[in-house]
Order: sequence, then structure tokens, then C-alpha cells
Amino acid sequence: MRELIDCHLHTEACGHASGTVAQMVSAAVFAGLTGIVMTEHLPLPADLDPGEYLSPKAEQFSRYAQEVRGMAERVKGVDVVLGAEADWLPWRMEDTDAQLLLAREAGVDIILGSVHSLDGWVFDDPTDTSEWDRRDVDAVWVQYFERWCDAAQSGHFDVMAHPDLPKKFGHRPSFDTAELFAGAAQAAADAGVLIEVSTAGLRKPVGELYPGPELLAAFRQAGVDITVGSDAHEPGDVGRDILVAYDAAAAAGYGRVAFPLGQGEVRWVEL
Repeated sequence: MRELIDCHLHTEACGHASGTVAQMVSAAVFAGLTGIVMTEHLPLPADLDPGEYLSPKAEQFSRYAQEVRGMAERVKGVDVVLGAEADWLPWRMEDTDAQLLLAREAGVDIILGSVHSLDGWVFDDPTDTSEWDRRDVDAVWVQYFERWCDAAQSGHFDVMAHPDLPKKFGHRPSFDTAELFAGAAQAAADAGVLIEVSTAGLRKPVGELYPGPELLAAFRQAGVDITVGSDAHEPGDVGRDILVAYDAAAAAGYGRVAFPLGQGEVRWVEL
């Protein structure tokens, strides 16, 4: 029986999820997981999250970190690692820096790097997809991967989350993505970051893992190691479809996935 881990979980603290830290950990125990990384969003600036829907406030994040630390000490049967998900905001690095400072002050062990926003447009926000109708999809993909590569090579992140996120609502580029994917894979390899194989895309309109098979194969060819996560936003999704992610990784040629522990340490889970 394969060991199951889930390295991307959110709680009700972020405003668009349900479930307390205790409920998410309990769900992991119930699902038979042996390790989880709790990865609540770090606070976004008010103008990017005016409805306080996308991220917690700083004080909420601090309480979340304390709760995760407490659960890690008390719970039996599952290793609990304190993580966070940070947004790469290169057009206003002071806000990215503020997120990372808060994470350090809270003692976060693992930081996921994500690109959700392009110059203020949160392109994966399901509450308003109308901007996609005004955008050149090809240009969005190119800009996204430019930002993604910069984030991967910034030295700030342990794992890069859901690598091909622009496909979430089914928007695909018209050009051959081989060169784009090879560049992303090389950037990750040069930086030594882990890549997340996320099952969240299976629950979105695109109906596909992040990354898709072509991009995952490019990561494998470049020698990039991977982890897995559900990006669960409710207890019922903890550990969801992790075996699907394992099978996709194996099909791409991977023999193991990483359970990151912090300080560069990982526990390898054989496929």
C-alpha cells in the first residue's frame, strides 16, 4: 500500500475555504495520510483583495500558524508541517516581501510560490472571469510563464504550485507550448525548487492535473523533483485524487515524490 501525502491545504482563515486547522488535520488522519503541509495563503494587499475573499489578515495568519504548530505537537499518525502560499507580485515587490517577512516571523517551514495575478488581474478568480474575454490568451500564457520562471528562480520558494494555472477555465494557447514548457522546466531545475503535481485542476473546468502531461514530462526530462497536493479548501478534499497524481507522475517517469519538511529536508515517498 502506497504512502499518501498532501502538501497543499487551506483553511477557513483565507476567506474562500471552510474547515479549521483541526478539521483539516482530522480529515487527513481519516483519509489515511501520513504527512501534510498546511499552506494557508499569506495576506494580500487590500487593493488586490478588497473583499477579504482571497487571503487572511495578518493576525488571522499568525493564529493559523500557532494552531498548526500546536496540532503538529499533538496529533498522532500524521506528520504536520507548517507552510504558506505566497503570491509573486513582481510589479510591487514590497508586497511580496511583506508576505515573506510575515512567513519568516511565523516560523513557516515551507513556502509555496504561486502566480495568481498579472499586474493586478487575478486571472484565476472564479467570481469574475469576464476579463478573459478581453485578453489575448496566447499573450497571457507567455506573460504568465515569464513571471513563473522569475518566481521559481527568485530563491524565495521551496515549491512552485499548480504550474500551468492559466488553463483553469479551459483557456489554452494556440501555439506549440514545447519551448515554453522547456524553459519553465529549465528554470525550475536551475533553481532547485520542487514542482507541485496538483489534483485541484481535476475539480475545475479544465478537468486536468496541474501540470498537464506535456509540462510534467518536461519537468521530468529536466530532472526536477516533485511533490503532490490537493489544494484542498474544505475537509472533504483533503487527500483527494492523490493516487491519480501518483499515477501521472509514474507515467512521466518519476519513481518518487517529496514530502518537504523545511530547511531543505525532504522525506521521499516511493511510487
